[in-house]
Amino acid sequence: MHLQRLLGIYSEGRPGPLLICIGGIHGNEWAGVKAMDLLLKMLEVEPITNPEFEFHGKLVFLVGNLPALQQQTRFLEVDLNRIWKDTYLSDHISFSEKNQLLELKELIEKEIESSEDSDVAVIDLHTTTAEGGIFSLPANDKESLALAEGMHAPVITNLVDRVEGNLIKYFTHKYADRGLKGVVFEGGQHDDHLSVNRCVAAMINCIRALGLVASDHIVNRHDELLRTYSEGLPKVASLRYVHQIVPDDAFEMLPGYTNFQPVSKGMVVARDREGSIEIIEDGLILMPLYQSKGDDGFFVVREVEQ
Repeated sequence: MHLQRLLGIYSEGRPGPLLICIGGIHGNEWAGVKAMDLLLKMLEVEPITNPEFEFHGKLVFLVGNLPALQQQTRFLEVDLNRIWKDTYLSDHISFSEKNQLLELKELIEKEIESSEDSDVAVIDLHTTTAEGGIFSLPANDKESLALAEGMHAPVITNLVDRVEGNLIKYFTHKYADRGLKGVVFEGGQHDDHLSVNRCVAAMINCIRALGLVASDHIVNRHDELLRTYSEGLPKVASLRYVHQIVPDDAFEMLPGYTNFQPVSKGMVVARDREGSIEIIEDGLILMPLYQSKGDDGFFVVREVEQ
């Protein structure tokens, strides 16, 4: 696949909502990029195979950290999903990811500000180092939460708001007056080939929820794929704890933990140069870190009763 920042745009010229899809913010997470490429190709042939198909609005596919993707590493110097804040946007600071940040920011803002429709959403596609379930992370507003719930995957609340410098938090705050909706979708483990299909299904569910395509033109297999992989997992869970790390910590997650695995207070789950790291309250572990780069060792969430 030839990598470029603007992977593609799909529109049939009819007015309607704007959906911006982003993949590859982390360079070792290729599933989102492959999913966007696949969905673009699916949309291009759909009007041929289905003459009644109508698309309303605009779909934009953007690629995140191009140099890191080429080297298949999470980032080169700084995490591109932790630097969406004034400190890094300043002209007085320089780093490897600076051009990636500024180019992506310019393209996203251009699309949002030129959209004549009031309905605008951004979905950021990711995968995790650990095995286990898929999940979505909405921005801290009711509209984003509703969009995430329509993906048929567990919804984790409060996490986007707690993690500083992430892309979804930045743009939902910047364009709060536009009612911009934002969701992070975690499609599975990095190397699981089905993670690509799950990211495609998540984008298609967003397309349907926003009304870019009529519901009767979307087949049920996309919903079933997400529901199957979410079976037995909580519908909604709230973030309870983030174990943040820095390189000097020498953090090491103990082997074998998976997303949504139950953990109890006092359980040792990792080690660093200070010794054993214990769980501080009962819950479910999420995104245990099994790679050399990252700012968060693990998260703990707790199911929310419906």
